[in-house]
Amino acid sequence: MARDSRATPVGDILARYLDRSGLKVRLDRTRVIEEWPQLVGPQIAAVTEPQSVSADGILWVRVATAPWATELGLMAPRILARINATRKGRITSIRWITGAWPPPRP
Repeated sequence: MARDSRATPVGDILARYLDRSGLKVRLDRTRVIEEWPQLVGPQIAAVTEPQSVSADGILWVRVATAPWATELGLMAPRILARINATRKGRITSIRWITGAWPPPRP
């Protein structure tokens, strides 16, 4: 059996695996967590903290107060449109969690 002497870059192998396994879409969805401040702006970013994205595309966001959660609930369609504008892994909805702000640090 002859071996191919050309090496395949690990990045190429990983990219193909992510595509075939469906993980690429899930990773694309989770980028919203790091992009959150740019997506929502400084005023909303100051009172929110994205927590996680579920496998079915639900974004969980901690909000400083119940009034803010109500306001953001009304703004959710516009926020979702902005989030999904450049993303293959679509965020299907946002769930607002009110609680201690800022969240306690370990």
